Amino acid sequence: MFVILGAAGKVGFSTASTLRAAGLPVRAVLRDTAKAERLRAIGCDVALADLKDPAALRLAVAGAQAVQLILPPPLGAEDAVAEMRLMTQTMAEAIARAGPDRVLAISDYGAHVPEDIGMPTMYRLFEEHLRSLDMPKVLLRSAEHMEGWARALSVAAATGILPTLHQQPERTFANVSAVDVGRIAADLLREPATGTAERIVHVEGPRRYGAADVADALSALLGRPITARAVPRADWRQSLERVVSGSVATLLVGIYDAHERGGLIDVEPGRGEVRRGKTDLALALRPFVPAG
Repeated sequence: MFVILGAAGKVGFSTASTLRAAGLPVRAVLRDTAKAERLRAIGCDVALADLKDPAALRLAVAGAQAVQLILPPPLGAEDAVAEMRLMTQTMAEAIARAGPDRVLAISDYGAHVPEDIGMPTMYRLFEEHLRSLDMPKVLLRSAEHMEGWARALSVAAATGILPTLHQQPERTFANVSAVDVGRIAADLLREPATGTAERIVHVEGPRRYGAADVADALSALLGRPITARAVPRADWRQSLERVVSGSVATLLVGIYDAHERGGLIDVEPGRGEVRRGKTDLALALRPFVPAG
């Protein structure tokens, strides 16, 4: 049995559907029963558990051959750091009790950086906590999800401007479709264990894109010119707090500051491997463009 935490999200659903397409048994773990139907429709067993509920999570992962973990940023949390630490501890304790043959954890580019750089630092702590588990582990570090740009699509369509916190819109960085992350995770879960305690895999798309490339892709999809425009550093927090809590905004400011320094939000030098998804930027964004 493959157990997928956060199976209702883009990555988790992609992993679950890929495993089910191969005829493998999947238990989908989610916290909202309203999202269970499409997982049952592809043949998943469904378990309900909050990632902060130790008892429910232990039941959800019991009897697993392999478990996929994900640490979702709690976008509305007053104290996102405390919530992410609690979820990390709860997942690690549940996995230690269940004792699956292997664990795959969805992590983040930049998780290897020792200094505090905001959100990637939470995934560094996540990885460090999981290292105490006595079983083979895959740390699947994901580049920025292409689908995240869809949040600015309505503004771009209305104004012709794509706002971005990247101060150099032409500079490229690693991106990947969340669907590809899930597919690659499913491939890794099916591979024979290597016998090593830890394996690091970085996943990004077929090539790197910058905000200007996103604007070009939206121009083609929307049928009107779109230009990427950098949001001034002084306005970052106000812009972010329109959609996330103050504590999450702090973590996001950290990652964009790291992007501006260059070279930090990237593959860990000399360690791990890189796998590439096949989905390009336009294809990842197309489902979010209104028909007509």
